[in-house]
Amino acid sequence: MFFTLPTLLTWARIVAIPLIVGVYYLPWSMELRNLCATSLFVVVAATDWLDGWLARRLNQTSSFGAFLDPVADKILVCAALLILLQLDRVNALVALIIIGREITISALREWMAQIGASRSVAVHMLGKLKTTAQLVAIPFLLYDGRLFELIDTRWWGTVAIGVASVLTVWSMVYYLRKALPEIRAKAG
Repeated sequence: MFFTLPTLLTWARIVAIPLIVGVYYLPWSMELRNLCATSLFVVVAATDWLDGWLARRLNQTSSFGAFLDPVADKILVCAALLILLQLDRVNALVALIIIGREITISALREWMAQIGASRSVAVHMLGKLKTTAQLVAIPFLLYDGRLFELIDTRWWGTVAIGVASVLTVWSMVYYLRKALPEIRAKAG
């Protein structure tokens, strides 16, 4: 199901990523670039919830959609982290932890699918919490200013990305532990 509304929203999330990155190459003030990138990111990230809701509501769930949705999330988060790293708003170790986990778990899922054990690494609530924490932290770091003259978004974003990093490692350990029996059975 390549062209259902939920799948098109997922594709739109992927297509929007260069727009978010491209904002930082425009000859605007940094404040305007931050505002535009944050706004785009929030709208695009909201489609993560919307496409899943629509797929269930319209009975348009598909294995392709289930594959593409987390890929779109991973590309979006990794692109945003690279922007934030370039702007010196996120620690390189934090970016490495998050991006490294995404690559590791993607590779693990692919290998588990090849050996017929993909159920052992199916998406878990911990992975969803990790994604939510990332999708909350990143807009605060992109905005990088005072929201409503009260909220220091860099400080709150740094705290939230720290929480996201902990959830990232925790979810990786969870998935690796779930896969370990299958890995041992196939390797031995």
